[in-house]
Amino acid sequence: MTMQETPRARMLEVLEKSREDYLRSGAPSVEVRFDRLQRAIDLLKTHEARLVAAMNDDFGHRSSHQSLFTDIAASIGPLKHAQQYLSQWMKPQKRKVGPFPLNLLGAKARIEFQPLGVVGVISPWNFPVNLTFTPLAGILAAGNRCMIKPSEYTPATSDAMAEVIAAAFDEVEIAVITGGPQTGADFSGLPFDHLLFTGATSIARHVMRAASENLVPVTLELGGKSPVIVGRSSNMQKTTDAIMAGKMMNAGQICLAPDYVFVPDDAVGEFVSSTKRSVAKMFPSLLDNPDYTSVINERHFERINGYLEDAKAKGAEIVEVNPADEDFRQQPNYKIPPTLVLNPTDDMQVMQDEIFGPVMPVKSYQDINEAVDYINHKPRPLGLYYFGDDAAEEQRVLSRTTSGGVTVNDVVMHVAQEDLPFGGVGPSGMGAYHGLDGFRTFSHAKAIFKQSKINVAEMAGLRPPYGEKLLKTIRQQMR
Repeated sequence: MTMQETPRARMLEVLEKSREDYLRSGAPSVEVRFDRLQRAIDLLKTHEARLVAAMNDDFGHRSSHQSLFTDIAASIGPLKHAQQYLSQWMKPQKRKVGPFPLNLLGAKARIEFQPLGVVGVISPWNFPVNLTFTPLAGILAAGNRCMIKPSEYTPATSDAMAEVIAAAFDEVEIAVITGGPQTGADFSGLPFDHLLFTGATSIARHVMRAASENLVPVTLELGGKSPVIVGRSSNMQKTTDAIMAGKMMNAGQICLAPDYVFVPDDAVGEFVSSTKRSVAKMFPSLLDNPDYTSVINERHFERINGYLEDAKAKGAEIVEVNPADEDFRQQPNYKIPPTLVLNPTDDMQVMQDEIFGPVMPVKSYQDINEAVDYINHKPRPLGLYYFGDDAAEEQRVLSRTTSGGVTVNDVVMHVAQEDLPFGGVGPSGMGAYHGLDGFRTFSHAKAIFKQSKINVAEMAGLRPPYGEKLLKTIRQQMR
């Protein structure tokens, strides 16, 4: 299904109408914001079956239970969280007044959080509903209007979201703009008050360049190769249970999916055996298992299989974890069994690109510092995962590496904590949202100073003609 492009003139028209309506109405009250959040919650509940079916159509097969969990329930949670804390977040913050003598005689300083205006959102295909609605929690809580460009890779879901959002919101509140690559490129160049992009680093460069033409501030949620370090003190079975649950959810098509794993050199065999047990426990079969999601399309299917062919040709040992010994050559979808790549080298594509699929390279180490050093000489990842009960080793890993976020003794789960900021660092992204951090990202923190009724400037000699009063004030400031 090819999505029809939306003309740039039409997008500009929507943006201008939305901005004019915002300027005419002013910053919305807490009641209006709460209502918008509630309408988003209600439409997810009302249309959950349609949205789940649309995601299944787009993927060929996608676990309905997973879609309910990751895209419906996990979107409602942030919206409710925003409702719960909305009044608290909106309160002005008192700040200290200074320097002397401005801090005397009743002068006051505060910060008020003001809506930015119209926020653009470019959402990806891997969690098409969640990564559209979760940002809306912060955007709507902050009092903004929103224009959304969902992915053309999930056309059924994008069309469904466009229809259900249009039924619940006026276009000047939230507008969904559908279309392909040209629409996405034009959307990136619109003069928004803020732009959030979730997707590949390679595309983010184009998005940021287009946004810069109008000096639009951007939040970029990207990805990269999120590493796992398995410490010698870890419980191997619990470790592989957690790693493979994260790696196989959505068939590894997660920006935070564990991308490669470091295992002690004398424990690689145990890791492989334990991984096989973990997979068999969760997925006794794969091809017809409703819990196991398909790769999104043929292009990505061929890309992932190409990584495996390249790694095998360059000397890696390939371990296909296939509990029911099924034949994946004949299938209606694009399912790939979880596959370990042992002894990978840096010249292999699987160690150069973000995998975004159910393939896991396994590197061995003798000393934990080898793993830390390797990670530090690669682009900074969106997530990092450490498994072990050695507190000193854990602290060393956390203090010596830099990543967007960290989960200890599990994978991915830090993104589910609504009170923690979610974002990357360096090539894995810039800016953050979720919870209070999302409200702040999509607000303007306006600094306000209110002078006292006393003419402090004149008393302190701060205005010409200058003289001894000013010198005395300066000496007091310099003490």
